[in-house]
Amino acid sequence: MRSANLLNDFAFKYVFGEDCKEANDALKSLLTVFLERKVNHVVVKNSEMVKDYSKMKSPRLDLLVEFDDQTTVDLEMQLRQTKDNLPIRFSYYLARLHGSQELEGKYYGELKETIVLVFFNVNLIDNHRMCNTFTLRNEKGLSFVEESQDRMKLRTVEMAKLDINKPLKDMNEQEKMIYTF
Repeated sequence: MRSANLLNDFAFKYVFGEDCKEANDALKSLLTVFLERKVNHVVVKNSEMVKDYSKMKSPRLDLLVEFDDQTTVDLEMQLRQTKDNLPIRFSYYLARLHGSQELEGKYYGELKETIVLVFFNVNLIDNHRMCNTFTLRNEKGLSFVEESQDRMKLRTVEMAKLDINKPLKDMNEQEKMIYTF
């Protein structure tokens, strides 16, 4: 019997997005490991982004979740073996997700954190790290806003950087989870 390949969109959504305790526990574990923060409560939301007008692209997110503090996370599993403008696509997803918050009658300080957490099986980033987090910074690395106030993050997981020959006992939690995928 073959095991399910979690790199497949349908399997990924089924394992982490079903409305049951097991899927919710698996999702909380995944988010805790890759966002490196404790996740106590998470709700899977509709993954269809609403268009503002007819000529706008309407991306369908793989899995859209919301934490109890109203942080919104888009989880994307991208298997395509080409670069296919992935950095531009995921920047667009982050901008759309962040901009979709209802702010009428509110202050900008009330914006909630949005994160795009994307898993892909190609090497795009010129470093040796499997996981990278991107925020608003200038060309010298100076943050535009204080870290505590930075509400837009793009977290990448380059699964192709995993050393599959590394002994399981020597892998960290992120590497073990990618190996399981």
